[in-house]
Amino acid sequence: MNKRIPSDRLLLGAYILQPYAQTEKHIKELSECGIEMIVCFAPKDRSVLDLLEKYHVGCIITGILPGWWGGDGTKAGTLHERSPIEIYEKKAAEFVDHPAVWGVDIGDEPSALDFDHYGKIARTVDLCYENQLPYLNLYPNYASVAANTEDQTMCQLGTATYAEHIQKYIEKVDLPYISYDFYPYSLPESIGIGKMLDNFRIVADACRKTGRDFWYIPQVNGLHETDFTSEDMLRYQAYIALCYGATVINWACYTGGWWCNNVLDKEGNKTEQYDKLKHINEELRRFGEIYMKYKNTATYITGFENDPWYGKYEGVECVREIDTGAVRGLKASGGKLVVGQMVHRQDNGKVALLVCNASDPYGREPSESVVSFSAFRRCVKVYSGEKVVELHREGDEYSFTLGSDRAVLITLE
Repeated sequence: MNKRIPSDRLLLGAYILQPYAQTEKHIKELSECGIEMIVCFAPKDRSVLDLLEKYHVGCIITGILPGWWGGDGTKAGTLHERSPIEIYEKKAAEFVDHPAVWGVDIGDEPSALDFDHYGKIARTVDLCYENQLPYLNLYPNYASVAANTEDQTMCQLGTATYAEHIQKYIEKVDLPYISYDFYPYSLPESIGIGKMLDNFRIVADACRKTGRDFWYIPQVNGLHETDFTSEDMLRYQAYIALCYGATVINWACYTGGWWCNNVLDKEGNKTEQYDKLKHINEELRRFGEIYMKYKNTATYITGFENDPWYGKYEGVECVREIDTGAVRGLKASGGKLVVGQMVHRQDNGKVALLVCNASDPYGREPSESVVSFSAFRRCVKVYSGEKVVELHREGDEYSFTLGSDRAVLITLE
Protein backbone atom coordinates (compact mmCIF):
# COMPACT_ATOMS: atom_id res chain seq x y z
CA MET A 1 0.00 0.00 0.00
CA ASN A 2 1.13 3.57 -0.38
CA LYS A 3 0.37 7.14 0.61
CA ARG A 4 -1.46 7.56 3.96
CA ILE A 5 -3.22 4.22 4.17
CA PRO A 6 -1.38 2.06 6.73
CA SER A 7 -0.05 -1.27 5.51
CA ASP A 8 1.57 -2.56 8.69
CA ARG A 9 -1.64 -3.78 10.35
CA LEU A 10 -4.96 -5.39 9.52
CA LEU A 11 -7.09 -2.41 8.52
CA LEU A 12 -10.74 -2.45 9.63
CA GLY A 13 -13.02 0.03 7.91
CA ALA A 14 -16.70 0.58 7.22
CA TYR A 15 -18.91 2.02 4.53
CA ILE A 16 -20.78 5.32 4.84
CA LEU A 17 -21.07 7.87 7.62
CA GLN A 18 -24.16 9.93 6.86
CA PRO A 19 -24.40 13.62 7.92
CA TYR A 20 -26.65 12.67 10.85
CA ALA A 21 -23.75 10.66 12.30
CA GLN A 22 -20.94 13.19 11.83
CA THR A 23 -20.99 14.71 15.31
CA GLU A 24 -18.08 14.30 17.71
CA LYS A 25 -20.08 11.79 19.74
CA HIS A 26 -20.70 9.65 16.67
CA ILE A 27 -17.11 9.77 15.45
CA LYS A 28 -15.83 8.88 18.91
CA GLU A 29 -18.18 5.89 18.92
CA LEU A 30 -17.03 4.97 15.41
CA SER A 31 -13.46 4.78 16.66
CA GLU A 32 -14.52 2.86 19.79
CA CYS A 33 -16.20 0.32 17.49
CA GLY A 34 -12.76 -0.46 16.08
CA ILE A 35 -13.23 1.34 12.76
CA GLU A 36 -10.05 2.94 11.49
CA MET A 37 -11.22 4.02 8.04
CA ILE A 38 -14.59 5.20 6.71
CA VAL A 39 -15.28 4.61 3.02
CA CYS A 40 -17.61 6.48 0.67
CA PHE A 41 -17.61 9.42 3.02
CA ALA A 42 -18.84 12.92 2.21
CA PRO A 43 -18.09 15.29 5.13
CA LYS A 44 -20.64 18.03 5.69
CA ASP A 45 -17.76 20.44 6.44
CA ARG A 46 -14.04 20.39 7.20
CA SER A 47 -14.61 20.32 10.95
CA VAL A 48 -15.74 16.72 10.52
CA LEU A 49 -12.35 15.87 9.01
CA ASP A 50 -10.74 17.44 12.08
CA LEU A 51 -12.81 15.12 14.26
CA LEU A 52 -11.73 12.08 12.24
CA GLU A 53 -8.11 13.08 12.71
CA LYS A 54 -8.68 13.59 16.46
CA TYR A 55 -10.02 10.05 16.85
CA HIS A 56 -7.46 8.46 14.49
CA VAL A 57 -9.88 7.57 11.72
CA GLY A 58 -9.00 8.05 8.06
CA CYS A 59 -11.46 8.35 5.20
CA ILE A 60 -11.86 7.64 1.52
CA ILE A 61 -13.68 10.73 0.42
CA THR A 62 -16.43 10.69 -2.17
CA GLY A 63 -18.12 13.41 -4.20
CA ILE A 64 -15.03 15.40 -5.12
CA LEU A 65 -14.54 13.43 -8.35
CA PRO A 66 -17.15 12.25 -10.85
CA GLY A 67 -19.24 9.45 -9.40
CA TRP A 68 -19.71 6.16 -11.21
CA TRP A 69 -21.62 2.98 -10.45
CA GLY A 70 -21.88 0.20 -13.01
CA GLY A 71 -25.37 -0.75 -11.87
CA ASP A 72 -27.20 -3.02 -14.31
CA GLY A 73 -24.60 -2.43 -17.00
CA THR A 74 -26.60 -0.17 -19.28
CA LYS A 75 -23.90 2.53 -19.09
CA ALA A 76 -21.03 0.12 -19.76
CA GLY A 77 -18.33 1.51 -22.04
CA THR A 78 -19.45 5.15 -21.79
CA LEU A 79 -17.29 6.37 -18.90
CA HIS A 80 -14.76 8.07 -21.19
CA GLU A 81 -17.58 10.14 -22.73
CA ARG A 82 -19.25 11.08 -19.45
CA SER A 83 -16.08 11.74 -17.45
CA PRO A 84 -13.08 12.82 -19.55
CA ILE A 85 -9.68 13.03 -17.87
CA GLU A 86 -9.77 16.84 -17.90
CA ILE A 87 -12.45 16.80 -15.21
CA TYR A 88 -10.21 14.87 -12.83
CA GLU A 89 -7.31 17.27 -13.41
CA LYS A 90 -9.57 20.27 -12.80
CA LYS A 91 -11.01 18.80 -9.60
CA ALA A 92 -7.55 17.94 -8.30
CA ALA A 93 -6.45 21.55 -8.73
CA GLU A 94 -9.37 22.62 -6.52
CA PHE A 95 -8.75 20.02 -3.80
CA VAL A 96 -7.69 21.20 -0.34
CA ASP A 97 -5.80 18.45 1.46
CA HIS A 98 -6.43 17.23 5.00
CA PRO A 99 -4.52 14.57 7.02
CA ALA A 100 -7.71 12.54 7.56
CA VAL A 101 -8.23 12.06 3.81
CA TRP A 102 -6.45 8.81 2.90
CA GLY A 103 -8.09 8.14 -0.44
CA VAL A 104 -10.39 9.51 -3.12
CA ASP A 105 -13.28 7.50 -4.53
CA ILE A 106 -13.16 7.08 -8.31
CA GLY A 107 -16.03 4.61 -8.76
CA ASP A 108 -17.87 1.43 -7.93
CA GLU A 109 -18.46 -1.78 -9.87
CA PRO A 110 -17.43 -0.74 -13.40
CA SER A 111 -17.70 -2.92 -16.48
CA ALA A 112 -14.51 -4.23 -18.02
CA LEU A 113 -15.49 -2.10 -21.02
CA ASP A 114 -14.50 0.91 -18.89
CA PHE A 115 -11.22 -0.47 -17.55
CA ASP A 116 -9.15 1.27 -20.24
CA HIS A 117 -10.46 4.64 -19.11
CA TYR A 118 -10.19 3.69 -15.46
CA GLY A 119 -6.52 2.94 -16.03
CA LYS A 120 -6.06 6.53 -17.21
CA ILE A 121 -8.15 7.86 -14.31
CA ALA A 122 -6.13 5.89 -11.75
CA ARG A 123 -2.84 7.20 -13.15
CA THR A 124 -4.11 10.76 -13.25
CA VAL A 125 -5.51 10.71 -9.72
CA ASP A 126 -2.40 9.01 -8.38
CA LEU A 127 -0.23 11.79 -9.83
CA CYS A 128 -2.52 14.68 -8.93
CA TYR A 129 -3.19 13.66 -5.32
CA GLU A 130 0.10 13.46 -3.49
CA ASN A 131 -1.25 11.79 -0.34
CA GLN A 132 -4.42 10.01 -1.48
CA LEU A 133 -4.91 6.56 -2.97
CA PRO A 134 -7.47 6.25 -5.81
CA TYR A 135 -10.23 3.91 -4.63
CA LEU A 136 -12.10 1.65 -7.05
CA ASN A 137 -14.33 -1.25 -5.98
CA LEU A 138 -15.30 -4.17 -8.23
CA TYR A 139 -18.37 -6.35 -8.74
CA PRO A 140 -18.72 -9.69 -6.94
CA ASN A 141 -19.00 -12.82 -9.07
CA TYR A 142 -22.80 -12.70 -8.89
CA ALA A 143 -22.84 -9.17 -10.34
CA SER A 144 -25.76 -8.17 -8.14
CA VAL A 145 -28.88 -7.25 -10.10
CA ALA A 146 -32.57 -7.84 -9.49
CA ALA A 147 -32.85 -10.48 -12.25
CA ASN A 148 -29.45 -12.06 -12.73
CA THR A 149 -29.78 -13.43 -16.28
CA GLU A 150 -26.80 -14.49 -18.35
CA ASP A 151 -27.14 -11.44 -20.61
CA GLN A 152 -27.22 -9.04 -17.68
CA THR A 153 -24.16 -10.64 -16.13
CA MET A 154 -22.31 -10.29 -19.43
CA CYS A 155 -23.51 -6.71 -19.66
CA GLN A 156 -22.38 -5.87 -16.16
CA LEU A 157 -19.00 -7.54 -16.21
CA GLY A 158 -18.15 -6.81 -19.82
CA THR A 159 -16.52 -10.25 -20.04
CA ALA A 160 -17.66 -13.83 -20.46
CA THR A 161 -16.46 -14.90 -16.99
CA TYR A 162 -15.65 -13.34 -13.66
CA ALA A 163 -12.06 -14.60 -13.81
CA GLU A 164 -11.67 -12.75 -17.11
CA HIS A 165 -13.16 -9.62 -15.51
CA ILE A 166 -10.48 -9.68 -12.81
CA GLN A 167 -7.75 -10.40 -15.35
CA LYS A 168 -8.82 -7.39 -17.46
CA TYR A 169 -8.73 -5.20 -14.36
CA ILE A 170 -5.18 -6.33 -13.62
CA GLU A 171 -4.09 -5.63 -17.18
CA LYS A 172 -5.71 -2.22 -17.48
CA VAL A 173 -5.85 -0.64 -13.99
CA ASP A 174 -2.58 -0.17 -12.12
CA LEU A 175 -3.69 0.00 -8.49
CA PRO A 176 -1.93 -1.81 -5.61
CA TYR A 177 -5.02 -3.72 -4.46
CA ILE A 178 -8.16 -5.50 -5.59
CA SER A 179 -11.33 -4.52 -3.71
CA TYR A 180 -14.72 -6.16 -4.12
CA ASP A 181 -17.92 -6.68 -2.15
CA PHE A 182 -19.62 -10.01 -1.57
CA TYR A 183 -22.72 -10.33 0.62
CA PRO A 184 -23.33 -14.05 1.22
CA TYR A 185 -26.50 -13.50 3.25
CA SER A 186 -28.24 -11.80 0.34
CA LEU A 187 -28.07 -14.99 -1.74
CA PRO A 188 -29.98 -18.29 -1.56
CA GLU A 189 -28.34 -20.66 0.91
CA SER A 190 -28.01 -23.34 -1.78
CA ILE A 191 -25.40 -21.26 -3.64
CA GLY A 192 -24.24 -18.47 -1.29
CA ILE A 193 -21.21 -20.08 0.34
CA GLY A 194 -20.08 -21.81 -2.85
CA LYS A 195 -20.10 -18.56 -4.80
CA MET A 196 -18.37 -16.85 -1.89
CA LEU A 197 -15.49 -19.34 -1.88
CA ASP A 198 -15.20 -19.19 -5.67
CA ASN A 199 -15.03 -15.38 -5.55
CA PHE A 200 -12.38 -15.50 -2.83
CA ARG A 201 -10.36 -18.01 -4.86
CA ILE A 202 -10.33 -15.92 -8.03
CA VAL A 203 -9.41 -12.65 -6.33
CA ALA A 204 -6.85 -14.24 -3.97
CA ASP A 205 -5.11 -15.95 -6.90
CA ALA A 206 -4.92 -12.63 -8.74
CA CYS A 207 -3.52 -10.85 -5.68
CA ARG A 208 -0.86 -13.52 -5.14
CA LYS A 209 0.25 -13.43 -8.77
CA THR A 210 0.50 -9.64 -8.94
CA GLY A 211 1.54 -8.76 -5.39
CA ARG A 212 -1.60 -6.71 -4.83
CA ASP A 213 -3.33 -6.28 -1.49
CA PHE A 214 -6.71 -7.93 -0.98
CA TRP A 215 -9.57 -5.67 0.18
CA TYR A 216 -12.87 -7.29 1.06
CA ILE A 217 -16.31 -5.83 1.84
CA PRO A 218 -18.52 -8.14 3.97
CA GLN A 219 -21.98 -7.31 5.26
CA VAL A 220 -22.90 -6.26 8.76
CA ASN A 221 -26.43 -5.30 7.67
CA GLY A 222 -29.36 -7.39 6.41
CA LEU A 223 -31.29 -7.64 3.17
CA HIS A 224 -34.69 -7.36 4.92
CA GLU A 225 -35.98 -5.69 8.09
CA THR A 226 -36.10 -9.06 9.80
CA ASP A 227 -32.47 -9.88 8.92
CA PHE A 228 -29.98 -9.25 11.68
CA THR A 229 -26.55 -10.58 10.78
CA SER A 230 -25.35 -12.44 13.87
CA GLU A 231 -21.98 -12.13 15.53
CA ASP A 232 -20.99 -15.56 14.24
CA MET A 233 -22.03 -14.59 10.71
CA LEU A 234 -19.76 -11.54 10.95
CA ARG A 235 -16.97 -13.73 12.25
CA TYR A 236 -17.49 -16.28 9.47
CA GLN A 237 -17.09 -13.68 6.70
CA ALA A 238 -14.05 -12.05 8.26
CA TYR A 239 -12.07 -15.17 9.06
CA ILE A 240 -12.62 -16.81 5.69
CA ALA A 241 -11.45 -13.55 4.10
CA LEU A 242 -8.26 -13.76 6.17
CA CYS A 243 -7.78 -17.39 5.10
CA TYR A 244 -7.59 -16.05 1.54
CA GLY A 245 -5.17 -13.28 2.49
CA ALA A 246 -7.35 -10.18 3.00
CA THR A 247 -5.50 -7.24 4.55
CA VAL A 248 -8.36 -4.71 4.56
CA ILE A 249 -11.95 -5.40 5.67
CA ASN A 250 -14.57 -2.69 5.06
CA TRP A 251 -17.92 -3.54 6.70
CA ALA A 252 -21.14 -2.49 4.96
CA CYS A 253 -22.87 -0.48 6.18
CA TYR A 254 -22.20 1.59 9.31
CA THR A 255 -25.01 4.07 8.65
CA GLY A 256 -27.75 4.02 6.04
CA GLY A 257 -26.48 3.18 2.57
CA TRP A 258 -28.44 0.18 1.39
CA TRP A 259 -30.60 -2.54 2.90
CA CYS A 260 -31.64 -2.73 6.56
CA ASN A 261 -30.31 -2.99 10.10
CA ASN A 262 -27.08 -1.12 9.69
CA VAL A 263 -24.85 -0.38 12.69
CA LEU A 264 -26.65 2.94 13.28
CA ASP A 265 -30.29 3.61 12.48
CA LYS A 266 -31.63 6.60 10.50
CA GLU A 267 -31.54 8.80 13.59
CA GLY A 268 -27.91 7.95 14.31
CA ASN A 269 -28.67 5.63 17.23
CA LYS A 270 -26.82 2.38 17.77
CA THR A 271 -28.59 -0.78 16.73
CA GLU A 272 -27.79 -4.23 18.10
CA GLN A 273 -25.23 -4.50 15.30
CA TYR A 274 -22.93 -2.00 17.03
CA ASP A 275 -21.90 -4.24 19.90
CA LYS A 276 -21.60 -7.24 17.60
CA LEU A 277 -19.27 -5.37 15.27
CA LYS A 278 -17.26 -3.87 18.13
CA HIS A 279 -16.72 -7.32 19.60
CA ILE A 280 -15.60 -8.83 16.30
CA ASN A 281 -13.32 -5.90 15.52
CA GLU A 282 -11.65 -6.24 18.93
CA GLU A 283 -11.09 -9.91 18.21
CA LEU A 284 -9.73 -9.23 14.74
CA ARG A 285 -7.47 -6.48 16.03
CA ARG A 286 -5.82 -8.85 18.52
CA PHE A 287 -5.57 -11.55 15.90
CA GLY A 288 -4.30 -9.18 13.25
CA GLU A 289 -1.13 -8.21 15.08
CA ILE A 290 0.41 -11.59 14.32
CA TYR A 291 -1.51 -12.24 11.11
CA MET A 292 -0.02 -9.22 9.31
CA LYS A 293 3.51 -10.47 9.91
CA TYR A 294 2.73 -13.14 7.32
CA LYS A 295 1.46 -13.17 3.73
CA ASN A 296 -0.88 -15.70 2.16
CA THR A 297 0.53 -18.16 -0.38
CA ALA A 298 -2.32 -20.68 -0.82
CA THR A 299 -5.76 -21.64 0.53
CA TYR A 300 -7.28 -25.09 1.03
CA ILE A 301 -10.76 -26.30 1.91
CA THR A 302 -11.96 -29.61 3.30
CA GLY A 303 -15.31 -31.08 4.32
CA PHE A 304 -17.62 -29.32 1.84
CA GLU A 305 -18.17 -32.30 -0.49
CA ASN A 306 -21.80 -32.84 0.55
CA ASP A 307 -22.91 -29.21 0.26
CA PRO A 308 -25.51 -28.64 -2.52
CA TRP A 309 -23.29 -26.18 -4.36
CA TYR A 310 -20.19 -28.38 -4.42
CA GLY A 311 -19.12 -29.34 -7.92
CA LYS A 312 -20.66 -26.27 -9.56
CA TYR A 313 -17.49 -24.16 -9.38
CA GLU A 314 -14.58 -25.59 -11.31
CA GLY A 315 -11.81 -24.13 -9.19
CA VAL A 316 -13.33 -24.85 -5.77
CA GLU A 317 -11.96 -28.27 -4.82
CA CYS A 318 -11.92 -30.05 -1.48
CA VAL A 319 -9.07 -32.17 -0.23
CA ARG A 320 -9.48 -34.95 2.34
CA GLU A 321 -6.47 -33.83 4.35
CA ILE A 322 -4.26 -30.76 4.00
CA ASP A 323 -0.53 -31.17 3.40
CA THR A 324 1.51 -27.98 3.09
CA GLY A 325 5.06 -29.17 3.68
CA ALA A 326 5.12 -27.61 7.11
CA VAL A 327 2.18 -29.76 8.26
CA ARG A 328 0.73 -33.06 7.07
CA GLY A 329 -2.67 -34.64 7.42
CA LEU A 330 -4.46 -31.55 8.76
CA LYS A 331 -8.16 -32.34 9.11
CA ALA A 332 -11.19 -31.80 11.33
CA SER A 333 -13.35 -34.41 13.00
CA GLY A 334 -16.58 -34.14 11.03
CA GLY A 335 -16.21 -30.44 10.32
CA LYS A 336 -15.44 -28.10 7.44
CA LEU A 337 -12.21 -26.14 7.33
CA VAL A 338 -10.87 -23.26 5.29
CA VAL A 339 -7.09 -23.02 5.76
CA GLY A 340 -4.77 -20.24 4.62
CA GLN A 341 -1.11 -21.11 4.14
CA MET A 342 1.25 -18.22 4.92
CA VAL A 343 4.93 -17.32 5.01
CA HIS A 344 6.59 -14.68 7.18
CA ARG A 345 7.11 -11.41 5.32
CA GLN A 346 10.68 -11.03 6.62
CA ASP A 347 11.81 -14.63 7.07
CA ASN A 348 10.87 -17.38 4.61
CA GLY A 349 11.90 -19.97 7.18
CA LYS A 350 8.88 -19.08 9.31
CA VAL A 351 5.48 -20.26 8.14
CA ALA A 352 1.94 -20.17 9.50
CA LEU A 353 -1.55 -21.51 8.92
CA LEU A 354 -4.82 -19.70 9.49
CA VAL A 355 -7.43 -22.35 10.27
CA CYS A 356 -11.15 -21.48 10.23
CA ASN A 357 -13.91 -23.86 11.30
CA ALA A 358 -16.39 -23.07 8.51
CA SER A 359 -19.09 -25.51 9.60
CA ASP A 360 -21.87 -23.06 10.50
CA PRO A 361 -22.08 -20.13 8.04
CA TYR A 362 -25.55 -19.07 9.17
CA GLY A 363 -24.85 -19.20 12.90
CA ARG A 364 -27.63 -21.66 13.64
CA GLU A 365 -25.91 -24.81 14.85
CA PRO A 366 -22.79 -24.03 16.89
CA SER A 367 -20.46 -26.99 17.21
CA GLU A 368 -16.87 -27.92 17.91
CA SER A 369 -14.40 -29.95 15.88
CA VAL A 370 -11.11 -31.50 16.85
CA VAL A 371 -8.43 -30.35 14.42
CA SER A 372 -5.35 -32.53 14.14
CA PHE A 373 -2.12 -32.49 12.14
CA SER A 374 1.50 -33.61 12.09
CA ALA A 375 4.40 -31.17 12.19
CA PHE A 376 8.15 -31.52 12.53
CA ARG A 377 9.06 -27.94 13.36
CA ARG A 378 10.69 -27.29 16.72
CA CYS A 379 8.32 -24.52 17.77
CA VAL A 380 4.57 -24.76 17.10
CA LYS A 381 2.25 -22.16 18.63
CA VAL A 382 -1.46 -21.45 18.28
CA TYR A 383 -3.06 -18.00 18.62
CA SER A 384 -6.67 -16.85 18.88
CA GLY A 385 -8.16 -13.38 19.04
CA GLU A 386 -10.91 -14.61 21.33
CA LYS A 387 -9.54 -16.95 24.01
CA VAL A 388 -6.64 -19.24 24.80
CA VAL A 389 -6.72 -22.41 22.67
CA GLU A 390 -5.02 -25.40 24.26
CA LEU A 391 -2.68 -27.21 21.88
CA HIS A 392 -2.19 -30.91 22.68
CA ARG A 393 0.96 -32.69 21.56
CA GLU A 394 2.04 -36.31 21.37
CA GLY A 395 5.37 -36.56 19.61
CA ASP A 396 4.91 -34.93 16.21
CA GLU A 397 1.11 -35.11 16.41
CA TYR A 398 -0.87 -32.02 17.43
CA SER A 399 -4.55 -31.38 18.07
CA PHE A 400 -6.87 -28.69 19.41
CA THR A 401 -10.59 -28.01 19.66
CA LEU A 402 -12.06 -25.26 17.50
CA GLY A 403 -15.62 -23.92 17.65
CA SER A 404 -17.61 -23.21 14.52
CA ASP A 405 -17.02 -19.78 12.97
CA ARG A 406 -13.80 -19.52 14.95
CA ALA A 407 -10.25 -19.37 13.69
CA VAL A 408 -6.72 -19.81 14.99
CA LEU A 409 -3.33 -18.88 13.66
CA ILE A 410 -0.72 -21.63 13.92
CA THR A 411 2.91 -20.53 13.62
CA LEU A 412 5.68 -23.00 12.86
CA GLU A 413 9.37 -22.19 13.24
